Amino acid sequence: MKALLETIKGCTLCEPHLPLGPNPVLVASKNSKVLIIGQAPGTRVHATGIPWNDASGRELRRWMGVDAGLFYDPEIFGIVPMGFCYPGKGKGGDLPPRPECAPTWHAALLEQMPHIQMTLLIGQYAQNHYLGKEKGKNLTETVRNFERYLPEYFPLVHPSPRNTMWQRRNPWFEDQVVPELRRRLSRLIT
Repeated sequence: MKALLETIKGCTLCEPHLPLGPNPVLVASKNSKVLIIGQAPGTRVHATGIPWNDASGRELRRWMGVDAGLFYDPEIFGIVPMGFCYPGKGKGGDLPPRPECAPTWHAALLEQMPHIQMTLLIGQYAQNHYLGKEKGKNLTETVRNFERYLPEYFPLVHPSPRNTMWQRRNPWFEDQVVPELRRRLSRLIT
């Protein structure tokens, strides 16, 4: 695992497309129990090299019911985004994750992580990749029917402040999904 992580951290596969250059951000251990697959780092995460080190990360940890110390323990949580580097800005926010990362690196990482008991699929890119035809007709339907994908996968909306309106329109998320996420994680990590 150590050699694989070093190789990934040195990856320059999509360097010509990265406005801030390559800086792969991920955390993984052969002992990780829960895998978190999000989109791609934002500018703050790119600058610090710490995954989910922003407002989205604070909200995700609140949903999960864990503090930063536990969240950043690679023996418990592996953090492997769909794209490892900041992809750049688009007109509606950050660009989608670069398409090279997941097909190039995810299988090799998952092979080295045999103790994963549940994978959080955060956002449409992770859900499209891992659920394929099994996902709902849209992200809302997929997340609303999260129980369908358990125990292997737990689909979630992205915790970005940009999704505050989505959460207001879908109060069932906070009432039903978040408590179940906390229950399941509590059983896996204690």
